[in-house]
Amino acid sequence: MATRVLIADDSEFMRNLLREILEGEFEIVGEAENGVEAVNMYEEHGPDLVMMDIVMPIRDGIEATTEILEENPDAKVIMCTSVGQEEKMKAAIKAGAEGYITKPFQKPNVLDAIGSAV
Repeated sequence: MATRVLIADDSEFMRNLLREILEGEFEIVGEAENGVEAVNMYEEHGPDLVMMDIVMPIRDGIEATTEILEENPDAKVIMCTSVGQEEKMKAAIKAGAEGYITKPFQKPNVLDAIGSAV
């Protein structure tokens, strides 16, 4: 059965890019535009993996990851970040993220990160 993935990113362009990379090999169960939606969609769909942008409105990716992992300790989250956000990456890993990828996304890097996480 295909790995079920939730994409959380406030940029429609980035969500589309990730969907294009993942489609065919993974099942996209939902797309969230902020951390609140990401948490709600996680509860609703129970995906195998979340691709979580760090910088999002309302609730950022680190807060959303913390919240998801409090309820679901086995959740797998890969953080997506722009180059130069090293401090945020450390906070994300500390919050329990499995790994991270940097934008602009390259298909091999995305697939490697997912392979390591699941």
